[in-house]
Order: sequence, then structure tokens, then C-alpha cells
Amino acid sequence: MREFEVPASYTIPEDANNSDNVFRHAEQTPNTVLFNLAEGSGWKDVTAAEFAKTVTGVAKGLIAAGIELGDRVAIMAPTRYEWVVLDFAIWAAGGCTVAIYDSSAAEQAKWILQDSATKLLVLDNDKHRATIDEIEQGALPDLAEILQIDKGAVETLIERGAALDDSVVHERRKQVVASSPATLIYTSGTTGRPKGVMLSHANLYAESKSDRIALGAYVDEGKKTLMFLPLAHVFARAVTLAAFDAKVILAFSSDWTTLVDQFGGYKPHFILAVPRVFEKVFNGAKQKAHDGGKGKIFDAAAATAIEWSEAKDKGGPGLVLNLKHALFDKLVYSKLRAALGGQCEAAVSGGGPLGARLGHFFRGVGVTIYEGYGLTESTAAVTVNTPDHLRVGSVGRPIEGHAAKIADDGELLLRGPVIFGGYWGNAEATDDAFADGWFKTGDLGAIDADGFVTITGRKKEIIVTAGGKNVSPALLEDSLRAHPLISQVMVVGDGQPFIGALITLDPEALPGWKERNGVAEDTPIEQLIENKDLVAEIDAAIAETNKKVSHAEAIKKIRILPVDWTQETGELTPKMSLKRAIVMKQYATEVEKIYS
Repeated sequence: MREFEVPASYTIPEDANNSDNVFRHAEQTPNTVLFNLAEGSGWKDVTAAEFAKTVTGVAKGLIAAGIELGDRVAIMAPTRYEWVVLDFAIWAAGGCTVAIYDSSAAEQAKWILQDSATKLLVLDNDKHRATIDEIEQGALPDLAEILQIDKGAVETLIERGAALDDSVVHERRKQVVASSPATLIYTSGTTGRPKGVMLSHANLYAESKSDRIALGAYVDEGKKTLMFLPLAHVFARAVTLAAFDAKVILAFSSDWTTLVDQFGGYKPHFILAVPRVFEKVFNGAKQKAHDGGKGKIFDAAAATAIEWSEAKDKGGPGLVLNLKHALFDKLVYSKLRAALGGQCEAAVSGGGPLGARLGHFFRGVGVTIYEGYGLTESTAAVTVNTPDHLRVGSVGRPIEGHAAKIADDGELLLRGPVIFGGYWGNAEATDDAFADGWFKTGDLGAIDADGFVTITGRKKEIIVTAGGKNVSPALLEDSLRAHPLISQVMVVGDGQPFIGALITLDPEALPGWKERNGVAEDTPIEQLIENKDLVAEIDAAIAETNKKVSHAEAIKKIRILPVDWTQETGELTPKMSLKRAIVMKQYATEVEKIYS
């Protein structure tokens, strides 16, 4: 099967403006709670009427500040309530939101602000202001003003627009049409300048509508979710819009270090995350069990969960397996669900490959992960698994109104209303991105007879060994990251005689490992990576992973590094994906040692 299309059950209004539901919710159900804001040890409710009043006030302030129809307004802040207020207010004022990651360096922010000709920038705090202040004077001629959230940006705008009548906002909103630019999101390309992906109101409308259709059992009025992914990324942004449109109650956090504790406190009904979060939840639970002397029970429970889930797709589990599953549900699975808050019914994963192993585990535990696939250029998810159409290990079927096709060289092509109109001011790159009306994803994939899409690799990340063997690193890396000791993996070997890998250790797993193996607590990482027991454990994980591929694709040699890779040190993107070119450059010496 080379092509599969799912027809749409909806149409996009010609005057679609994604701020419309702010006012629709306020008019139809003014007392409905739409947001929970952290306040002390509890939560403060924000109703539809309160939110609409704030958005209107900020929109009037933007108009008073000189923002005209189509002007760009940039937000450089971590995930927080004010990000969403500003986003909707920019749309209501007829502007276009420019998203800048709060971790961006001065050069990155400079390029985005210059290329987008941003007129007004709202940043979060003094740290971000210091970053912007590094940009040389005169480099941003279009930037008229900078406001700071922790110094009253929202209040300043509301005060500035107080003299304007609310009708000014509604008149401006009427000038926006579905094809109007809603946001510019810059791709974090590994080479060259990032390109501004221009998404229209129609793109975002289609994404929100399709998401609500696909996952309506969870994205529904009164449900709760905790948004912690960066709102500068299209994945978090699209799901936030879909949740808001469906009247899901949203809470926000930018702290990834205590997520499980936050889930336990907030008790979300569904979780949106990238694969690394699910890996950390699984590895953390496994590590805790092993450290507490219950490792064998956890491992048996995990194996049973996976076996039970796999059996669901093959006629259903038998009596014995169901009994084992019920036993482990009391001993293990119920505790995991409680750790996620006790009422988490499902999760959505995107931003990278989840892998069938994790998918089956969480499904077996009782929290099904609906994996999807998309890019910035497809306004987030363009395929997704759903309760009605689920195939663990795949990224699901195309969402309503969309088609997927496999090109002759194996590349996945896409078509439909969530596909972007083009790169900002870059007609050449736009032309290169399409072939006969189909968007070229750059990913390799397959489509089965039922329309389920599987991603098999990244076209540009394919490693070609000296012997001419094509190797996709994703399967190897995903398998190795399943080990509790391993944090990050990058497979190497382009033009080399065999496949190798750079490996970093998970700092959170090391204290427990040292205690179990009689290693002094203060042993430095430089000595630890030479420890024969630790090396043997990593080697065993390599051997297990190599069983999944051919001999030519197997990892022959590794280097364990004395550092971890993080977003802060530059090796990971905000969605926790590897910046391969940067890793290759920074660790070229380590790669050379693999082949010396």
C-alpha cells in the first residue's frame, strides 16, 4: 500500500480566526473553568469570562501599541499561562505570533527577529533580556518595543489599551481570514539558517478540529491536562489550542525535573509528552524497584504488561496471562497509575519515535499511549493512533482530511489542510519542500493495508557504512535508551567499516547503581565509566539491541562519555531530539577513538 487518505467530516470557515472560541466560550458558558493556575499549594480557577476579558484587554493594548493587521509579535518565554494569553490576544488583534524558544542564544533570537521583522517582543525575565541585550545595537530596526512578563507585560498592555472600546478588537478580528498567517515557528535545522514555517489560521483550525475528532474521548470538556512541553514548539501549541477549543482545563509548568510529582499532585486525565518523558517514567520506576530490592517483581510485571498488550492485537490474552496481569495490576500497575495522579486515562506521544516496547508496556499498565507523527510544517500531528484505530509501534493513520503516500525512494509524503503554505520569505525552500502538491517530510516510512504509517528512519540521517550498508539509527538508539543507566545514544558509522555509538549515562540512575554494586558514592563519573561491572551492563544492553538488526547494522564498538547531553549544553533540541551535527562536531575525537 503506497497511499492512504481519510476524508474530512468538516469544512474550514473562510473567516476562521483561532481567537474565535475565546469569545464563543465566554458568551455561551461564561462560568466554565478553562485554566488552573498554580497558587501557593493549590490551584486558582480561570473561567471563560475571565479569560476573554484578559485577552480582550491585552489585544486592545497591542492595537494601542501600533500592532497592525499581519504584524509580527514575538514571545520568548517558557511554558506558562501568560504565553497563551498573549497568543490569543495577538490573534484577536490580527497579528502573527512569532515563537522563540526561551533557551535560544542571542544569535538565534537575532536571526528570528530580523527575518520575521518582528515589531514587538514579549520576553519572560531578566535572563532573556540579557540574551536580547547581547544583540548589537541597530541589528533589529523593526523591533519597536520589548516588554517583560515578570515586570508586568500583560498588565502594561491592558492599561495601555484601557481607553479603547472592546469593539476595536472585534473589528480587527473580522479582518482576519482563514489564510491569514497565525504564527511563524522557526525550524531548528542542523545546517544553515532556521526557516520560518508560516502556519495560517486554517492550518491551526484543521489541526485542532482533527485532533478533537481523533481523541475526543480524552480531549473533552471538563477533563484536565498539565502542559509542560515548550509552547514555542508546534506540538504543545497545537494540543493546547485543541484542548482549549474542547474546554479541557489546562494547567502549565516548565519544570521537567519533578514531572511525576506534578502528575501526582495535579491528577491529569491525559498527558502530552515526548518519548523521553515516557522513557524516564519507565526507567525511574524500574530503578526504584531495583533499588528497593523488588527488581525481579517489576521486571516480571513489565514483561507481562508487554505480553498482555501484544496479545490484545492477536486474538486477546488467554486465561493464564489474564490472571498474571490481574496479579501484577495489584502489585505494580496500580502504583504506577497512582504515580501519574490516579485518573490518567491515556497519553499522547509525539516529537520522536516512541517504540513498540514502551507503547505495549504503558498499554499493559492501563495508560494507553496514542503515538502520532508530524512536523512543524504539518502543524503538529498529521497521523495519530486513536481508540478506534490503534496499532502499537505505528504512528497511526492520517487524521481526517489528510493523505499519506510513500515515494519511490521510501520518503513519506503528505497532503491536507494542516500542511503549511510555505517558508517565510523563502520561495526556493518552499518549492524544494513539495513535489506535485505533496509535502516531502524527509522521513522514510511505510503504509500498511489499513492505512497505518510506520516511520523507519530519517532520510538525511541514514548512515551508509564503507561497505555500502544503509543503517537507520533510530531503532538502535531507541532500544538502548530503554536501559535505566543510559540517558542518550548517538549511533555513528557514516563511511566507516562498522557501526559504533556514543553513550551518556543517566545521572539520576547512578546513585542507586553505585549503592547496589558497592561503589563509593563519591566516585567521579570519569572513573565510573571505566568500572568493569558498569561497562558489562552497558555491553549486555548492546548485545540485546544487536539481536534486533542484521550483523552489518549491529553496533560493534562504543564510547561511554563522562558527561550527559542536555538542552542547556546544546546537544538536544527543546523536544529532546539529538542535534547530530553538533554532537559530531563536539565529540569528533571520541568518534575517532571508536575507529582508531
